[in-house]
Amino acid sequence: MPPSPSIEFIDAALSCTSRFALSYTDSKQKWFIRKHLLSLIQDYPTFTLSANTFFHDDGTTVNLLYATGHLHVANHTPSIPLTIWIHENYPCMPPMVYVLSDSTSPIHQDHPFVHSSGATSSPYLQTWVFPRCHLTELVHNLVKIFSHDHPFVYSPAASFTHPSLVSKMEALDRLSGMLHYDTIVLLTQTEEEMEDLSNLQSEMVKRDDIITSMIMGLEHERMNLKHRVMNLMNQADVLVNWLRVNDAKSLVKKLEGEMDYDDAFEAGDEDSKLLIEFLAADSATEDSMYALDMAVEHGVVSFDAYLRQVRMLAREQFFLRSKLVKLRGPSIL
Repeated sequence: MPPSPSIEFIDAALSCTSRFALSYTDSKQKWFIRKHLLSLIQDYPTFTLSANTFFHDDGTTVNLLYATGHLHVANHTPSIPLTIWIHENYPCMPPMVYVLSDSTSPIHQDHPFVHSSGATSSPYLQTWVFPRCHLTELVHNLVKIFSHDHPFVYSPAASFTHPSLVSKMEALDRLSGMLHYDTIVLLTQTEEEMEDLSNLQSEMVKRDDIITSMIMGLEHERMNLKHRVMNLMNQADVLVNWLRVNDAKSLVKKLEGEMDYDDAFEAGDEDSKLLIEFLAADSATEDSMYALDMAVEHGVVSFDAYLRQVRMLAREQFFLRSKLVKLRGPSIL
């Protein structure tokens, strides 16, 4: 039997009719509350009974009975301080259960049944149906789920008995816990994937800007090349017209494939002939130096051979340009 002070407190609290009267109005309801509370403190003597004002989430206030005690669920784990408020519509409505925590024993944030505020919800509370469900059985259910998943100790990988060896409610509790942790892992992976996709999207936007800039640059270069081609075609037309006017016979031979292209340009005197020869030789020297540069770059010619050839070509070019200066003056270069 429960201690007589507990019985006296329950009877006095339920029979009070002053302004501090509890929010339980039906006599049959009070009988169930008395019976269930006495059963609770008989099975769990660590609980003590009190009465106070309870604030619902919608702002309404009611005067309710509540039980406070500690649950010892497993060895080497801290006991769990618990407060159970008896709803004003109990037993048709389930009690409100809160785990009391402090800075030394905080509730781990990933617990499937206990919110960081301490509010507790479990399949037993969510599927509460009277008379199948009652206060003592609720606390017994809390002992089972907390022994597998302690609110102060993070242990989601605890080993479980095979489902065929446990009750339907216990199997539902364990399944809810495993689904909760699986959901947390999935959400974490999804957030990481979303962050990776967001970073990839930013990178793709940057690459799109770069590609757009490259396309615009290529389009600008294409237009420039088109203008250059048109200019070259115009210059070619001018040259063909000049040749047609100044040397019709040579042009005819050219069209018939019989003309040597070098014959299209004839020196008017000996100095002009020398000038053409010297300029051609200078251009040939420049082409040779360029070819040597390419050969060195591709590893075809060794660097020593390259230096010898360049020195020889530079010496020849120096004498050629000296002759050109004497022939036409510095402006020719």
